[in-house]
Amino acid sequence: MGERRTFVLVDGENIDATLGNSLLGRRPAPEERPRWERVTSFAERTWGQPVTGLFFLNATSGSLPTSFVQALLAMGYRPVPLSGGPDEKVVDLGIQRTLEALLGHEDADVMLASHDADFVPQLSALAGEGRRLGVLALREYTSTQLTGLGIPLFDLEDDVHAFNQPLPRVRIIPIDEFDPERFLR
Repeated sequence: MGERRTFVLVDGENIDATLGNSLLGRRPAPEERPRWERVTSFAERTWGQPVTGLFFLNATSGSLPTSFVQALLAMGYRPVPLSGGPDEKVVDLGIQRTLEALLGHEDADVMLASHDADFVPQLSALAGEGRRLGVLALREYTSTQLTGLGIPLFDLEDDVHAFNQPLPRVRIIPIDEFDPERFLR
């Protein structure tokens, strides 16, 4: 049995689409996207063990975003460029297969960066004795099926501090967490 570690699986398409379609109403600018190195650092600090970051990319077009792939490599991520048919959700399929493969790795904990309910069956199968699971997302956009699993949800903005600037979010704030200074800027 190897050293216990955390796998951070990033559904970059889903995070980007949520930021663009649901929050900003346009394609996010580079400075509005998460700082992915903060995500793996958060995972390492939170569970106190080494982290392997896997960033799933749709490469069905036949080309790779070379500068982004180089940046991911520099941040210690393993890019996972996948291709398939025009109707295949290759990123989702790749993450689902990876989650299924992790069933055989008892020394692996998992943090999934996605808002998507497509991973509920695989995460449910992974839940159990001694394995830690977490979801990294913007809380108010996370699928209720995903939050219904009872897996800890780490908010990318509030908990992970993955963004350089505040996001224009409107959400319910528990009074114990209310900071009026955020509204006075």
